[in-house]
Amino acid sequence: MRITSTSCICPVLVCLCFVQRCYGAAHHGSIKVTRNQTKHIEGETEVHHRPKRGWVWNQFFVLEEHMGPDPQYVGKLHSNSDKGDGSVKYILTGEGAGTIFIIDDTTGDIHSTKSLDREQKTHYVLHAQAIDRRTNKPLEPESEFIIKVQDINDNAPKFTDGPYIVTVPEMSEMGTSVLQVTATDADDPTYGNSARVVYSILQGQPYFSVDPKTGVIRTALHNMDREAREHYSVVIQAKDMAGQVGGLSGSTTVNITLTDVNDNPPRFPQKHYQLYVPESAQVGSAVGKIKANDADTGSNADMKYTIINGDGSGVFSISTDKETREGILSLKKPLNYEKKKSYTLNIEGANTHLDFRFSHLGPFKDVTMLKVIVGDVDEPPLFTMPSYVMEVYENAKIGTPVGTVTAHDPDAANSLVRYFIDHNTEEDRYFTIDASTGTIKTAKIFDREETPWYNITVAASEIDNPGLVSHVPVGVRILDVNDNPPELARDYDVVVCENTKPGQVIQTISATDKDSSANGARFHFSLDEGLSLNPNFTLRNNEDNTASILTRRRRYSRTTQDIYYLPVLISDGGVPPLSSSSTLTIRVCACERDGRVRTCHAEAFLSSAGLSTGALIAILLCVVILLAIVVLFITLRRSKKEPLIISEEDVRENVVTYDDEGGGEEDTEAFDITALRNPSAAEELKYRRDVRPEVKPLSRHHPSSSLDSIDVQEFIKQRLAEADLDPSVPPYDSLQTYAYEGHRSEAGSISSLDSATTHSDQDYNYLGDWGPEFKKLAELYGEIESERTT
Repeated sequence: MRITSTSCICPVLVCLCFVQRCYGAAHHGSIKVTRNQTKHIEGETEVHHRPKRGWVWNQFFVLEEHMGPDPQYVGKLHSNSDKGDGSVKYILTGEGAGTIFIIDDTTGDIHSTKSLDREQKTHYVLHAQAIDRRTNKPLEPESEFIIKVQDINDNAPKFTDGPYIVTVPEMSEMGTSVLQVTATDADDPTYGNSARVVYSILQGQPYFSVDPKTGVIRTALHNMDREAREHYSVVIQAKDMAGQVGGLSGSTTVNITLTDVNDNPPRFPQKHYQLYVPESAQVGSAVGKIKANDADTGSNADMKYTIINGDGSGVFSISTDKETREGILSLKKPLNYEKKKSYTLNIEGANTHLDFRFSHLGPFKDVTMLKVIVGDVDEPPLFTMPSYVMEVYENAKIGTPVGTVTAHDPDAANSLVRYFIDHNTEEDRYFTIDASTGTIKTAKIFDREETPWYNITVAASEIDNPGLVSHVPVGVRILDVNDNPPELARDYDVVVCENTKPGQVIQTISATDKDSSANGARFHFSLDEGLSLNPNFTLRNNEDNTASILTRRRRYSRTTQDIYYLPVLISDGGVPPLSSSSTLTIRVCACERDGRVRTCHAEAFLSSAGLSTGALIAILLCVVILLAIVVLFITLRRSKKEPLIISEEDVRENVVTYDDEGGGEEDTEAFDITALRNPSAAEELKYRRDVRPEVKPLSRHHPSSSLDSIDVQEFIKQRLAEADLDPSVPPYDSLQTYAYEGHRSEAGSISSLDSATTHSDQDYNYLGDWGPEFKKLAELYGEIESERTT
C-alpha cells in the first residue's frame, strides 16, 4: 500500500519512503507481526518471504487554525493490493481518529474536520490498516504514522511580569543599566520567524533606551536630576517576525523612579533673622526655631545646627529636631532686660552624611545670623539671698527680733515691696514679720529641748502689683540657755559586799543634761554638804563627767543594816550653773571571794538553794500542771455515768450500790436496814424492790437475843429464791448487797461512845489478852495506865 501526500512529490522520496516502510526480515519461530511480515489468519503454516508490496510511508502536515468551509485535506493512504475495484477497506485509528481526522475507507483520503491549534498539541500519532472487504483479512500489516500541525504566526509576544517598578540613582552615568525585560511568544521558534522577538521603546525617550535583542533598558542622558524630575513612565514594545511588517506585537510599562543622592547643600532662606524672647523665659525652655532647606530627602537631608560665635553663645543653646530637621533654640541662663537687651548669634547648618562624588558642588553647609531681642517683663521682687539662717535664744520674750529679710523690685520702676509669711504649716505661726521692713519677730516662747529648729517661708510682693510674689526659705535656729539641771544618767543598782575593804570602788556614776554641750558638758559630783560626814561611803569626782562611790569601812552586815542611802549633788558648767540632788540606794549583799554577789536580804532562801529564778518558775509551772491533771481526772470520774438500760433487747446485769450515809440509824429513807437488823421480822414485809416501801422504821433497840439467833446465810438464800420467783421484779438482774458484819465481837465495843467519862472507870488490861494484833494498843494503854498510877 502506498501513502501519498501533497508534501511527498519527488519519485526518489517515494522510493525511499517505500524502502523504509516495507523493508524488513522475518525471524523463524516468531508469531509477532512486524512491518515486513505477513501472517495467515486461518492458521496456515507461517511462510517467511520478502514481500513484493508494502506501505508507502511519509509524514503528514496540516496547517493550524484552518477556517475554510470544507474539511482540510491531509493526505492519502494506498495499498498496492488495491486494484480500484473497492475490495480494499482502509481503517484509521489512533489520536483524533474518527473525531478530528476521518478517512474514506474506499479511496484512503484523510481529512481534518476541525481547526487545530499547534500551541495546544503539536502532532498526532495514528495507525493505518488495509483489509479485504470480503474476508476481513489484513492485506498489509498495521502501520504507524504522524500528522504534524504546522505553525502559523497566530500568537503575539507577551510580557508576563509587567508592569515593572524599578529605581535608579539620580546623577547616574549615561548607559547605566536599569532593568532587563523579557517577552515570550507561544509560536514555534524552530519554524520561520513567528517567535523571533525584537524590542523597541515607544515612550521614554530621550531619557532611556532599550537593546533590541536583549531587552535591557539603560539611561540615555547624563546627570538626570531627581530634584528636577523624579518619576518616568517608559513603554517597551516586543514584536515578532523579527520586527518585519505583519508581525504581531505586545507592550509593557516600566515605571522608573530616580533615587536621591546628596547632591544639594543646605541653604538658609534668609541671611538675617530676628527673635523676640521675654526676660521671664524659664531656663531650659525652647524660645525659638530655625531651619535650613535641603532639596535632598532622607538621610541626605539630615543636618546639625551649631552656634559658631556671637555674644549669646553662653546664654543660648541649639539642638536639632530629627523629625522636622529644625534647629531648636533653648535658654541656658536667665535673661535680664535691665542688664542686656539683645544678643547676636551665628548659626550654622551642615549635612551629616556627605557624598564626596559631589563635593565639587560646594560646601554642604550654610551660616545665618540670628539677633535675639530681650523683652522687658514686670518681674516679682528679688531677695538679696537665696535663703536665710537666723538665730534666737530659747525662753526669749514674745516680740524678740530674730532677723531681717530684704527684697527689691528688679524692674526699672523699683516699686515698694511688702513682706508676709506664708502660714502653710504650724511652724509659720511661731513668728511674725514687719510688712515694710522685713524684720522677723517671735510670736511664742521657745524651748530648745523640745524643738531646736524652725523652717518658715517668707514671701515678698510689689505694692503696685500684688500678683507678682517671690518666696525665700528662712531657717531659725533656737539657741540654748542653761535652764535644765543635770541628773543621773540612769537608775543605779549599787551593791556593797559584806566582806569589802575600805577605799574600794563599788560604783561609777555619770550624768546627763538636756541642755547643749556648751551649758551641760562639764559636770561636778559631790556629797551633800549640808549633811554630816558619811562614815560608810565617800564620793570621788573623776573630772571626766563621772564619779566613783567608795567604801569607808572594812565590813558591812546585812543583819545590822541591809540598805544605805547616799545623797549626791550634781552641778553643770553652764552660766549660771545649775545643780540637782539625787539619792543612791546601796544594798548590802553576801558575795563570793571573787566579788560575785551570792545573796541579798530577800533573796536568801533562793540563793541558798542554789536555784535560779528560771528554775523556780519551771518547778512551779510543773506543779500547777500536775494539780490541773489531778483535778481534771477526778472531775471526769465523778461525771461519768452509765445508763441502766440501753434498749429493751440489751439486758445486762445491774449492780445497785447504795452509798448514802444518811443522818444516822434513825434515817431509813435512803435504805431500809430492817432486814439486816432483824431478818426474821422482815419476812412479813414483802414488797417490790423498785417501789419505795411504806413501812415504819423499826426501833433501834432490839433484843440482842433475836439478832444472835438468826442465820443470815439462810435469810439471803430465801431472799434470792423469792426474787427469782417473783413476777413483779424488774426485767433485769438486781444485785442486792447486805452489809452484814456478823455477830458482835467477843471483846465488846471499843467505841468511845460507851466509854466512861473518867479514865479511872476503864481498865485496859484485857487488851493484852487479845493477841498479837492488839499488842501495840495494849502497850500504849499500859503506858497511859502506869503514868496515871504514878
